[in-house]
Amino acid sequence: MGKSSSGKDTLYKRLLSDQDLKLQTITMYTTRPIRSGETEGEEYHFVDEKTMHSLEEQGKVIERRTYHTVHGDWHYFTVDDASINLTERDYLVIGTLESYVKIRDYYGAEIVCPLLIETDDGDRLQRALNRERAQEHPKYSEMCRRFLADEADFAPEKKKAAGISREFRNDDLGRCFREMKEYILTT
Repeated sequence: MGKSSSGKDTLYKRLLSDQDLKLQTITMYTTRPIRSGETEGEEYHFVDEKTMHSLEEQGKVIERRTYHTVHGDWHYFTVDDASINLTERDYLVIGTLESYVKIRDYYGAEIVCPLLIETDDGDRLQRALNRERAQEHPKYSEMCRRFLADEADFAPEKKKAAGISREFRNDDLGRCFREMKEYILTT
């Protein structure tokens, strides 16, 4: 987890591809539109609100968060869809502090390991701008909203309340990856 454009996707992919870790993915669900370069079932399962509500009614939604964007409400959620087997596999998932707490509470603190990435705000803003510019239809106002919302979402008191005791500084991607890998292997 980490603020927008902190390097979550890049580190996520590197950790998943590391054969020493043998990590599996948990593909989350979202109602937001698919972005250029994304693939259904890889980054997310892209569903409509009707499908989301149906999964909730079935009691399959572990956690859900809603972002009130300039394009309407976008929902992100984790589903207990029978693809998760914690007795046989270890998983890696991207989320927020709020989603981490709910997943931790659902599965148990003894088996859920938080990985919080921190990055300089100027670097994050530049990365976000570069990513939006590469989109077919850039959404700069949404980029700015997300950037500003991260300050409240990842406030120090929220990190402390979630029990986050370790952060990984992503100012050197290789070093950050190595530190995260070592932490996973020894935790």
